[in-house]
Amino acid sequence: MASLFAKYNKLLLKRPLLTNIISTGFLFGSGDFLAQRLFPPIDVPIPPYDFPRTIRAVIYGSIVFAPIGSRWYRVLNIIKMPVRFKKSKISAVGDTLLRVGADQLIFAPFIGIPLYYTVMTLFRFETENIYETVKTQLDINWWNTLKSNWLVWPLFQLFNFYLLPTHFRLLAVNLFSIGWNCYLSYLLNRKDIDIKSVGIPEHEIEFEGT
Repeated sequence: MASLFAKYNKLLLKRPLLTNIISTGFLFGSGDFLAQRLFPPIDVPIPPYDFPRTIRAVIYGSIVFAPIGSRWYRVLNIIKMPVRFKKSKISAVGDTLLRVGADQLIFAPFIGIPLYYTVMTLFRFETENIYETVKTQLDINWWNTLKSNWLVWPLFQLFNFYLLPTHFRLLAVNLFSIGWNCYLSYLLNRKDIDIKSVGIPEHEIEFEGT
């Protein structure tokens, strides 16, 4: 395990973007695999495994999220308090709080969550009513996902930004995200949507199933 970690660290320092693309795609796929196994459709006794769904998750993680996430974490790394204190730990804590705040109040609600539901819906290549399909996904899932996000991510990100070196932060997020990606995949693909909660006629729901 130590040898594998050392090799990964070497690759991450030498080719950070490529390494993140491969690892992020794999981990998004792992999250979808868990979602399919832990949350199968309730109306199908033994559902067949949906490989295209997992492939979409891998493509999203590697091609879409990895480059954006890698750049975002570089941006977060340069965020610092304008006022520095004599005690470096106080400044470090202040920097960390600013970074977590930016991540949770800017990236999560306005970039990360809407990007996931929009792109993953587009990846299904549905040509009819695609705008309404994406809008429905966001209307149903955005706020619930954001509330769940705020329950788990701020504490983890405090640890991540304060203790881990910059080049390990995206990996730490991706490892922690296996469970989170499982949750997102479940929300994206669930069939038991509460239509009445958002006031959308049932015949307009285009995204149930894959």
